[in-house]
Amino acid sequence: MPTAVQGWTESFVEVAGHEVHISRAGSGPPLLLLPDDIGVPGWLPFHERLAERFELILVSHPGFGRSERPDWARNVRDLAALESALLRRMGLDRPAVVGFGLGGWLAAEMATQCGPCFERMVLVAPFGMQPLEGEIHDQFLGRGPAYARAGFADTSRFEATYGAEPDLDTLEAWEINREMTARVAWSPYLFNQSLPHLLPLVETPALIAWGREDAIVPPVEAARWASLLPRAAVTLLEGCGHRVDVERPHELAKAIFDFMEQP
Repeated sequence: MPTAVQGWTESFVEVAGHEVHISRAGSGPPLLLLPDDIGVPGWLPFHERLAERFELILVSHPGFGRSERPDWARNVRDLAALESALLRRMGLDRPAVVGFGLGGWLAAEMATQCGPCFERMVLVAPFGMQPLEGEIHDQFLGRGPAYARAGFADTSRFEATYGAEPDLDTLEAWEINREMTARVAWSPYLFNQSLPHLLPLVETPALIAWGREDAIVPPVEAARWASLLPRAAVTLLEGCGHRVDVERPHELAKAIFDFMEQP
């Protein structure tokens, strides 16, 4: 049975023999949310804004959070295939999608695999391509909290979200997610060499959003994503790092609203 937790109504959907954790909130047209590799720390002001206009459908990726792990999955395309099947199982026909980091990569992979599976897509500092300048932050060089902190330009926002010392449940969730990240995206690290060649085939209107102070994925990559996707625009948000949804929730929500309202 669904349960209400921190603003979300939660349930599980079975796909290919695995239970996938789904959270819902709000009302209106469906908006699929695909989170980053560290997950979502509960109900955020960003979700509050989006839920005013959309039914939010937050997917915990297979093997992440409370979703069951498919032991056979060994790359992000495997997860993309499962999540494409999840859309069909849930009866979601071309929803809009917002993907963050790993979730942005997954949305892009899904768009290359299943044709017009999204009405519109917003990719927020996505993984998926090897940067031409700089590199993706290596989360395995330190502990989970150090990687999570690196996602914030303002450390006080990290502490307001997770506490100065994250609790044991949060630390455990981060380690579960790091293990699954290693399974599907260790080598090559958080990118797919084929993706730059496939993105020009994606006709879905896209918004590429990035924090100017992102220390996880170089912000210069925003222009490259936009150059490869045929129908893409870019918005760069000031004063924030990789966790744009936490550090600039209202600005990001407005950019999404404006994008969704375009003809």
